[in-house]
Amino acid sequence: MPSVTFWSKELSLKWLYPLYQCVANIFAVSQSKRQMKRFGVYLYGLATVAAGILDLVWGDFDPSHQPIQAFGDHIPGRTIFAYITAIWMIAGGVAILWRRSARRGAAALAVIYFIFAVFWLPRFYTAPLVLGFRIPILIGVLAGFGSQLIVSAAGALVCASLATQDSTWSRTVLIARWIFGLCSIAFGLAHLTDIKDNIVYVPTWMPLGREFWVIATGICFVLAGLAILSGILDVLAPRLLALMLFVFSAVTLVPAIFAYPHRHDVWGGNAYQLAAVAAAWIFADSNAKRAANREHDSETLLAEVS
Repeated sequence: MPSVTFWSKELSLKWLYPLYQCVANIFAVSQSKRQMKRFGVYLYGLATVAAGILDLVWGDFDPSHQPIQAFGDHIPGRTIFAYITAIWMIAGGVAILWRRSARRGAAALAVIYFIFAVFWLPRFYTAPLVLGFRIPILIGVLAGFGSQLIVSAAGALVCASLATQDSTWSRTVLIARWIFGLCSIAFGLAHLTDIKDNIVYVPTWMPLGREFWVIATGICFVLAGLAILSGILDVLAPRLLALMLFVFSAVTLVPAIFAYPHRHDVWGGNAYQLAAVAAAWIFADSNAKRAANREHDSETLLAEVS
């Protein structure tokens, strides 16, 4: 009786090659010297789309990460602005997923997240006025401002990576380095100077005590910021920063959805956190790409000299 072959090399190539192409498209590096891997970009776009959908469902801004209420409790046309913002985020998030429209989408997201950062500015005046002039208060507001600034910088990095001029890319990477470095230090100082208010974000079941994790996280933020600013381990540092933000999301923010399923800020916090993870990953990719370009240029120069 002749043997029946249920699987063969040809069949495996037929079924596995499309899967390979799909995965390769996500993690692919463009032939461009500046264009980055796609994983961070995809996560950035999808997280922003999710945040936009949430704004659309609630018909309002996320009070935690889009604090327009800092300008006052009665803003004319606030609901209309919220719907416009939601559509903007969805359109920009979708556009960045496709290479042909990625630059326009990245620019749109850089602008909208920068606007969210501007929403924090009145609190530099109102927070000390209401809560008292204390250094931890100012650092906390600075950290909130920075939380949106790093996500805006990620959009600018993607936009610049698709630009035709090398000078635009170089300037954007330099500015992003300062933004990510200083903001990461601000995040760490916000933990270290206000341990009491940050304990609530640490689950009670975690070992070593809740204060330990607040302090450890704060130190990690500061060290990451110093590594980024100094250029030492400036690829590994933002990668670990992204991992830390993701763990925080999984441990603290995701369970909050089940505890408070009807709160916009809880759902929005999860969407923002994924955007922040993506932002750190995009920044790491930009540093890796820049280092690879330098090495390639050095090798080319040595070859020409020899």
